[in-house]
Amino acid sequence: MGFFSLLFGGKDLSPEEEKKEQQRKQFDLLKYDGVKAMKIGQVDYAVKCFTEALKLKDDLETHDYLSQALLRKGDSQGALKELDILAQAEPDNALIQMRIAQVAYAEGDYKLMAAACQKSLQLQPDVPQTYYLYAQAYKGQQNLIGCIAMLTKAVQLKADYADAYLLRGQTLLGMGETDAADVDALWLLDKVGAHEDVLMLKARIEAIRGNTERALKAYDIVIEVNPFAIDAYRERGQLKYNAGDKAGAETDMQKVLELDPQALADVSGEYSAEGIEQRVKQAYSAVNPLGL
Repeated sequence: MGFFSLLFGGKDLSPEEEKKEQQRKQFDLLKYDGVKAMKIGQVDYAVKCFTEALKLKDDLETHDYLSQALLRKGDSQGALKELDILAQAEPDNALIQMRIAQVAYAEGDYKLMAAACQKSLQLQPDVPQTYYLYAQAYKGQQNLIGCIAMLTKAVQLKADYADAYLLRGQTLLGMGETDAADVDALWLLDKVGAHEDVLMLKARIEAIRGNTERALKAYDIVIEVNPFAIDAYRERGQLKYNAGDKAGAETDMQKVLELDPQALADVSGEYSAEGIEQRVKQAYSAVNPLGL
């Protein structure tokens, strides 16, 4: 026994205990180095740190950090694997299921997303954000009735849930329920105001109704709010073209091409003065009037 051990009443560590202590210190160092790296945007290094730390110790918090780092890196599948570990360890944690749903949405895996939302609601049934995620999963599966039902439940739980009103209005419009969509659009205009997505919804509603002037005014405001709104230029140009304003339609389509040079490549080829009217006509024939 060493002098300091005798002096303070301690005892020397066995080789096995010394090894475990070194592993504990190394784990802590790797874990917190990873946290620091993630905070300053060094995601690749953070992933390496967390991965190496987990080789030393299976730690749920580190799995959580690794899932976040992988997601920032763009590795959704890797993040889902880590979240699955967390879900198995904490089956009663509704928040983990919500995170799985969010990552599944990024992956376009709407079946997994719906399953995660269902599990989350079984654990915590009154969270409006979960109903919103469930609606997105339903919409991704083309179950529009289910989507509307989930969004309606979301706004029942959270009366000022603007995102839910917007998605419901957009979905209703896609279903051809113009008047119902307008109810949500008017609520949004009153509560949210001149937001780009809200104005686009209202413009599309008025365009479908045949109220060209109202639609044009809404598109004008969208472009004032966001001069880079490609869809607004494209859809406004279509309205102008249908109304006989060929010059206005050409100007808007030129703006679309300026913002996205590839936007018309599949329908019009190289954009030039020659044959401009025919190419504009071809371009607008491909535009979905619902913007969907």
